[in-house]
Amino acid sequence: MTQSTGETPAATPVTRYPRPTVTLDEAEWVWRELSVEALRPGGKPEVVRLAVIAGLTRATGARYGDLLRVRAEDLDLGPEPGVAARQGRVGGTRDPGEGRVLLRHGKHRTLREHRLPPEVVLLLRHWMVVREELAAELEGSVPRALLLTVHHTHDHGTTVASGLPITRQGLVLSWRRFAHRTNARYGAVRAPLPTRFEQVRRAWVDAGVPDLGRELSPPDVDTNHPTGK
Repeated sequence: MTQSTGETPAATPVTRYPRPTVTLDEAEWVWRELSVEALRPGGKPEVVRLAVIAGLTRATGARYGDLLRVRAEDLDLGPEPGVAARQGRVGGTRDPGEGRVLLRHGKHRTLREHRLPPEVVLLLRHWMVVREELAAELEGSVPRALLLTVHHTHDHGTTVASGLPITRQGLVLSWRRFAHRTNARYGAVRAPLPTRFEQVRRAWVDAGVPDLGRELSPPDVDTNHPTGK
């Protein structure tokens, strides 16, 4: 019978994320590939949406849950390019072509304002036109959510029209389709992309690429209302 020595076994190091993060060069390749494809004539709406997701993530470090909470009115894309060129800097605080986005981060919905570089603003302007077209067949106005479905889907046997707010699972499957297509296309010349976008997001975050933004106070509540609303 083995007698205990009383020593505590050394703790096994716990990795911060269970799957390996891609290199920064690989993450940047993903961004370039998507942004170029999205702006090509006849680019697929799904690719445009993926480019927007990659651009916003690269600029802000946002996770899927944060992006799903973004509404169209949370974007400030600045003046139209022609106006920006004539005015120069807007209010002395941003470069021509720069934008802003409000994000509610994490489970506590911490409100932060992030800067958006001109290349992401360009993609967002294109996406805003695409999302209007996607929701054209819906009754009523375009949904407030920034990210919408791009084709008819099936939910428990019911056909769901395009132009509705997308779900987290929809984002997961969309990235997975892109990864599989890209791996089949470039399989002989480059390392395969991971099937989880988080492994790409972490490359940008770990390298300090995203703008950390500035935390904003939540909207004031009406203290005279019994529910505080």
